[in-house]
Amino acid sequence: MDATVGALAALLNGEVLGDAELPIRKVDSLDNADAVTLSFMGGGTKLRALDACRAGAILVGSGRIDDLTPELRERFTFLVVEDALDAFLLILQRERPPRPRANIGVSPQAIVAESATIGERTNIHPGATIGEDVVIGCDCEILSGAVIGDGCRIGDHSTLHPRVVLYPDVELGERVILHAGVVVGADGYGYRLRDGRFEKIPQLGSVRIENDVEIGANATIDRGMIGPTVIGEGTKLDNLIMVAHNCQIGKHNVFASQVGLAGSTSTGDYVRIGGQTGIADHLRIGSNVALAASSAIHKDVPDGETWAGYPARPVEESFRILMAQGKLPEMRTRLRDLEKQVKRLSAELKRTPDSEAA
Repeated sequence: MDATVGALAALLNGEVLGDAELPIRKVDSLDNADAVTLSFMGGGTKLRALDACRAGAILVGSGRIDDLTPELRERFTFLVVEDALDAFLLILQRERPPRPRANIGVSPQAIVAESATIGERTNIHPGATIGEDVVIGCDCEILSGAVIGDGCRIGDHSTLHPRVVLYPDVELGERVILHAGVVVGADGYGYRLRDGRFEKIPQLGSVRIENDVEIGANATIDRGMIGPTVIGEGTKLDNLIMVAHNCQIGKHNVFASQVGLAGSTSTGDYVRIGGQTGIADHLRIGSNVALAASSAIHKDVPDGETWAGYPARPVEESFRILMAQGKLPEMRTRLRDLEKQVKRLSAELKRTPDSEAA
């Protein structure tokens, strides 16, 4: 990058507070900035984050102008925009443009069944394997090592990164992104005990992933036993997430890493789940629910509620219990003191003659 703050302000429709001629050579975080760096203050950035910052210029949202003290305005040049993060990402993408998309078509080093249908401008990279009767839409990327089982359907503009595995008859919508190592459609964990041995229950359903879903590396989505496991439109799953058979995930959910859902659990829309949360089977998690990290969910959660804890409860109740647990050592000491007082009083009563007691 080789620009001035004034030139960037013109690009971003922003206002400069300070030196408009200050040269900018790169963009970076507040922690890593130097005198020729453009950084940004997000809506939640604390002012103390600027104490050791050496940035030349800082993007700031118009709603935070009142936070800028005279001392800060003296130290930094500020570029005021409507949304600091949006502006920062725009500049960052201009500085670090994505690599151009390859135009390789179907590589001769890929294994593609004759019955497969491949859409226009779709790239099948070397080492990918495409099974029988697969249909892949237009403008897709199937990268090296991906395996697509028989009968799968993949919508337009979807990307399967290396080592993605789709078992047979999985359905992906449009603009789906599956990161490296994702496995979709493995058998659900279904067994029954018969004559002292575990007998496998056939998993004859499938998986349907709707439009605009993104799934992080090494996540697993099991197929249903009868019908499909469903991941709703716009949902974003982090790395190392487990969704068991017959789960029904709503639209625009966001799950952090290592969340696990047992079989036949469902979620509503706009559900947020913190990392390492576990959810038992056959539960219903309502819409607009938030579950704190490391929660253990053992019963249904109504719409709009926030739960936390192990086992999880509504967050206010969980925090009260947590605060009480912090006082347990003190309460234990006080209880022992009370027990000693009760014993002493009991002994004194026993030594008192009945007449005196009367």
